[in-house]
Amino acid sequence: MSQESDEVDRIVDAWIRQRPDLDFSPLEVLSRVDRLSRHLDRARKEAFRRSELEPWEWDVLSALRRAGEPFQLSPKQLLQQTLVSSGTMTNRIDRLVGRRLVRREADPADGRSVLVTLTPDGRTRVDAAITRLVDAEAILLDSLSRSDRERLANLLRKLSLGFDA
Repeated sequence: MSQESDEVDRIVDAWIRQRPDLDFSPLEVLSRVDRLSRHLDRARKEAFRRSELEPWEWDVLSALRRAGEPFQLSPKQLLQQTLVSSGTMTNRIDRLVGRRLVRREADPADGRSVLVTLTPDGRTRVDAAITRLVDAEAILLDSLSRSDRERLANLLRKLSLGFDA
């Protein structure tokens, strides 16, 4: 079975000719991951742009949406899900409140704390964005069968678990 070559194959072949003493198999994998991540980044930015969201806004709004009804989390929970500093999160919440995509509400369980709640407009935007995102990502994976996608997802999970530990 003949296999098509891509730019990474050409780069690796050139390196092998120049440095046959090195194992270039990591480049064969990770250079492709890097190139694919650029395509993914462009597709995601376009999906968010079409929903009038910045990527950072998506991070916060999607965390709230995934929380389920009533679509609210504490600022601390948002910090844990978005991995930004508390100052950055405060600024992001302020900006989202200004755009009327979220609102702050007193925490009924603790009057000193607040909860961040997704507004109906915020929900509409995040739902539109996730639909566009899933559609765009499906196009990127169009050349793979369902079983190829599952196999690739499992391999990437195995690789990423080593970094997430």
